[in-house]
Amino acid sequence: MLTSTRPTNFLLHALSEADFTLVKPHLKPIELPRGAVIYDAGEPIRRVLFPDSGIISSVVELSSGQAIEISMIGRDTVAGGMFAMDGKVSLNKGIVQLAGSGWTVDVDRLRAIADQSPSFARALIIHEQIVFAQAQQAAACNAVHSLEARMARWLLYVRELIDGDTLELTQEFMSQILGVQRSSVSLVAARLQQRGLIHYRRGKLSITRLDALSKIACECYDAVRAHRTRLLAEG
Repeated sequence: MLTSTRPTNFLLHALSEADFTLVKPHLKPIELPRGAVIYDAGEPIRRVLFPDSGIISSVVELSSGQAIEISMIGRDTVAGGMFAMDGKVSLNKGIVQLAGSGWTVDVDRLRAIADQSPSFARALIIHEQIVFAQAQQAAACNAVHSLEARMARWLLYVRELIDGDTLELTQEFMSQILGVQRSSVSLVAARLQQRGLIHYRRGKLSITRLDALSKIACECYDAVRAHRTRLLAEG
């Protein structure tokens, strides 16, 4: 149970005092170790997760064993909100990409709070729309943009969610998330490093020239951010 200040999760932090009072007694702390599966495709979602830190990748697994990322969930939103509200199973798999921590609420309790407070229900809907917008943009991005532009976009978004320039990422993991061969990721990462945009060594990647990396990122990064800003303003 939360006993101190508000969480840093954007949804929880922005709630009205009345809505936060409803949800606060039911928040349970959770650690998010790297690689942990927080929900699986085809399984009911039993808890909703509000990350304070770390990043969860929502992925689609193919029969080949490949896992393609369709959205990232961090402190800016919520994992499993609308699937839980609808009483449905998850359509995707959620894997912790970068370790962190957060808060969970049991699904039944979350539904009761949403039934009691239309404004809380609206907040959940808006944040699920943000995640859905990511998934839509990712589908288009994966189809038409170069790997270099996609990797730059992905790194920028990870940086935004953790609020830092140093990321603990392996090339193997990046290849899985981007849906390409590890050798392709190695080539692109090497080019970016040669141009001084990043520095990569032993599973740690540092963004060294943010402006230059932003210029080669595809339009999808700005598009998703603009959509998020608009939805939050409308809420």
